[in-house]
Amino acid sequence: MRLHKHLWFCALAGLLCGAQPVSAAPWVRGYVVATYEYAFRYGGRAGFTRGSEIEPGVDCPHGSTVHFANEDETRRALARQKWRSRQEIDWITKPPGLGQARAPVLTRFFIWNRAVSYRGYRRGIETYVNPFAAEDPGQPQVVSRIGDGFNLDGKIGTRDFVSPDGEKGIDNALYRAWGCDAPWRGNGNATLDLRANDKMQEGLYTMVIRISGNQDPMNDDNATVEIGYSPDKIVKDARGNVAPDYSYRILEPAEYTRLKARIRNGVVQTEQVAQMHAPRIAWFYDQTGDADFHQGRIRLKIADDGSAAGLLGGYRDWRDLYVENAFAQDGGQQGIREHEDHVALYYALKRNADGMYDPRTRRYQGISTAYRITAMPAYVVDPDKPMDIPLLAGEVDRKAAFEAIRAATIKAVTTRVPQDVPPGTTEAAVPTLERVIVDLPSKDYFLKTLDRPRYPEEKAANDTSNRRAANDGKSLALAGKP
Repeated sequence: MRLHKHLWFCALAGLLCGAQPVSAAPWVRGYVVATYEYAFRYGGRAGFTRGSEIEPGVDCPHGSTVHFANEDETRRALARQKWRSRQEIDWITKPPGLGQARAPVLTRFFIWNRAVSYRGYRRGIETYVNPFAAEDPGQPQVVSRIGDGFNLDGKIGTRDFVSPDGEKGIDNALYRAWGCDAPWRGNGNATLDLRANDKMQEGLYTMVIRISGNQDPMNDDNATVEIGYSPDKIVKDARGNVAPDYSYRILEPAEYTRLKARIRNGVVQTEQVAQMHAPRIAWFYDQTGDADFHQGRIRLKIADDGSAAGLLGGYRDWRDLYVENAFAQDGGQQGIREHEDHVALYYALKRNADGMYDPRTRRYQGISTAYRITAMPAYVVDPDKPMDIPLLAGEVDRKAAFEAIRAATIKAVTTRVPQDVPPGTTEAAVPTLERVIVDLPSKDYFLKTLDRPRYPEEKAANDTSNRRAANDGKSLALAGKP
């Protein structure tokens, strides 16, 4: 990564452009994305606290979600399975002998994790791979009419939002579906926004934008916008902020799109394209990949200091959004820690889907979205030779497990046939629960009662162990030993 000087760049631009007028000279501006998050709005008062609750507001009159936030909420979730006994619900909610466990908070956390991972209409159906098999627990949805985004379908519908500057017909159904979800709701400080931006800035992935034209950077009728992945880690200054004016390579094979654009007084508006590719929001390596926007477009505002801010959006396959959020680690862990229920999120996505109509199923497979970004000026350059997105060798197995569970989940929700949990995941706190529960007096009850994934190699090992035990028993019997 190289630090360039503006004077050097301007001198080079002057040499290349010869004696042409400045207003008609080819120009290029680059940016490295500093923050990247769903374009959700917050309707409460900043700084308000009432216990652990985020204030209700015009967006979410009942406040943020409280799934699994306490014993009562967890009990309510477990009571929806008619096959659970009262003792099972009571013991899961308050594990007997918990005070004697070496790590009581973690022990209860992972017992809850395993229990809520099996909430289907019968035992043995894993919840997060098969969310359709569980009862909808209900997701509070945004009721405000103000929302950020684009008019993606060119229509003004009764359920569309109005933008803060008065534009009607804004399509951002993801905001309606998930805007009250606890880890995504906040005034710039939502838990998952902070986590994702922190991981991006610390090197998980980098997104860059390059804008070019032939007229004027602030007014150009025939500009080009490129957005894509960079293999170079974000550089920070001494204060921990994203530093300006560093060089980043942009890769074109994947997570990359080139769009035509028009610029008016520093506002960049791209064309709407059938498919727009860009890096997806992620806070773990397994989530990283292509955010495939259908009917995608970008709008940016260039600030006086050279930075930029704006939106990118389009329709995304709501099944992909579900998987990306649910399986960052495992569904139960994510839900209990963040007070969100992915079953509720699944039904909210399905209920609000508004694009990518599939005539075979007669259902919408896409949901309108908008993502908010801020970006710092940078030098965005092509690599010396063609290259693909590098793989993180130490995370290949985890990435493979994520892709396997993604495929299983999409098959499950499409066919409504329950699917098993693919091996390599950590669904239902496997094997974490077995490690943390060792000194809990009631551990045998939970290990025997609670469902968990079973894998082919595990079954084969158990079969071998059982055969050996049986053969040993036969040998002892033949030898006349008890």
